[in-house]
Amino acid sequence: MAEAAFPASSARPRRRLTLRRVFASRVVSIALYAIIIWLIFRTARTGAEAMGYNWQWYRVPQYFLRRTEGGYELGELVTGLGASLLLSSVAFLLALIVGLAVALLRLSDLVVGKAVARVFLEIVRNMPLLVLLYVFYYVGGPIFGFDRYTASVLCLGVFHGALVSEIFRAGINSVGRGQWEAAKSIGMTRGQSYRYIILPQSIRFMLPPLTGEAVNMIKSSAIVSVIAVAELTTAGRNIISDTYMSFEIWFTVALVYLVVTLCLSVFVSRLEQRHAVKT
Repeated sequence: MAEAAFPASSARPRRRLTLRRVFASRVVSIALYAIIIWLIFRTARTGAEAMGYNWQWYRVPQYFLRRTEGGYELGELVTGLGASLLLSSVAFLLALIVGLAVALLRLSDLVVGKAVARVFLEIVRNMPLLVLLYVFYYVGGPIFGFDRYTASVLCLGVFHGALVSEIFRAGINSVGRGQWEAAKSIGMTRGQSYRYIILPQSIRFMLPPLTGEAVNMIKSSAIVSVIAVAELTTAGRNIISDTYMSFEIWFTVALVYLVVTLCLSVFVSRLEQRHAVKT
């Protein structure tokens, strides 16, 4: 009984040490973020005072939630944030589909498939996102009838799909060759091997970089404001054109993006830990 209890008792200090390290790292991260935000605000305040700018922070809350005669209604920044998240989610789903298809083509034995995937990657990865957006909207729009929203989703999905394909390819290649041979020995086809053996094992390798791409997708969605797609950055620009509160609105928009991406990073880190425990 004493020997059986020893491992459990020795595991407790390790858990406490791990929790302390995690807590300490989060405290340090929060402190660094606070210092950086304070420095930015301090620099902006000094510059604004030199310009004679009149701060109007008291007007910002109404763009999140305002009270009307019929009750409370969401402000422009909240509706813009919802539109950004919806746009990013749809585009990221498309990026996953495109990325998986391109990765499978590159890993296939088809010469034509490999050539098509390579040409696609070289074109998309070497083209700026803004130029690609113009191509989809101003060229693809008149030809195929894309509206602003469709062109934005396709542009973001294709651009990040090229990046996601490399993540899928690296994750699939990280699975040992013995797994392929084991799947083949029990009579599985190549598709069944991918579905039941390779892709489930490669998830733990792909999850961290896919998280980074999801965060980048949210940040990249701001670029669609140049073609007047309704989202958070566009809402901020509209508010500034009406109120001339450039500093307050842009700082608020930047803070909203920061909070969203940090929450996504924390959520996925928890998901990684849970997946690591199960595996």
